[in-house]
Amino acid sequence: TECISGCVCPEGLFDDGRGGCVEEKDCPCIHNNQWYSSGQKITVDCNTCTCQKGVWSCTDNVCYGTCMIYGSGHYITFDGKFYDFDGNCEYVAIQDFCGDKNSSGSFSIITENVPCGTTGVTCSKAIKMFLGKTELKLENKEYKEIQRDVGDDVVYWNRTVGLYLVIEASNGVMLIWDKKTTVFVKLSPDYKGKVCGLCGNFDDKSNNDFTTRSGLQEPNALKFGNSWKQSPMCPDVTQEIKPCDMKPHRKSWAEKECSIIQSEVFKICHSKVDPAPFYEACVHDACSCDSGGDCECFCSAVAAYAQECTKAEACVFWRTPDIC
Repeated sequence: TECISGCVCPEGLFDDGRGGCVEEKDCPCIHNNQWYSSGQKITVDCNTCTCQKGVWSCTDNVCYGTCMIYGSGHYITFDGKFYDFDGNCEYVAIQDFCGDKNSSGSFSIITENVPCGTTGVTCSKAIKMFLGKTELKLENKEYKEIQRDVGDDVVYWNRTVGLYLVIEASNGVMLIWDKKTTVFVKLSPDYKGKVCGLCGNFDDKSNNDFTTRSGLQEPNALKFGNSWKQSPMCPDVTQEIKPCDMKPHRKSWAEKECSIIQSEVFKICHSKVDPAPFYEACVHDACSCDSGGDCECFCSAVAAYAQECTKAEACVFWRTPDIC
């Protein structure tokens, strides 16, 4: 829409929106406020888009979905909804046992959340992954396997990639764990619309991600989160915790440290991934982790943004001897 003919350019040429006149075949394209020349390619998720005459032409591969749980109770669902939930219990992060009681499924992933710091926010301490009859428990930087008597055989393999432990299963489920408080779940497109839990339903619509265990749409993150607890004995979360209000003396330190997300260091990424929710999550975490490990909380929060930048092909070198 930017490339238009009009009274600015000679006959047969188009205003390229940047003060020049070009032939139609040389019209540029825009993506996230950045200009691309005709013929340039960009990667969006697992698809490649090429700029042709001012319009993007993209491949239509169906991509793996990713859900991310990190820091003190931050969730980004498969469909990209960003929300916070601080529950002290075990919760269903994602499973394909949805619908009626007897529905069959092949996997479920449970996150055990515990308080981190004294303000009441919680972090993911352990992950349980059920694959057919195998249960994997990831805790204290390592994982152990428990065999149960019920269920099918699901083959899986694990490897370490940099900081992360990666567990990949033959049923199209992949779990990536940083051995601390960050976990990514990747699902093959076959699961679209067939999963449920705190990670949402993976149907490409973020407005219905808050579907409770009983199948109702819930506008409130707390009620939605409470419905996915594993044990009825756990208390419900009744209010959102604001750690910076409870620890005002930490607030200015948190804002100063987290400002790296909005600084020149990440500038190349700002137009590709909105830094605002990641900055707010970082300040929240830096205020809340007040019983040791405060740098770890800050670093995990910045790493979460860096990870999204890398996915959007904006590689940022932000770690230094002084920072993380």
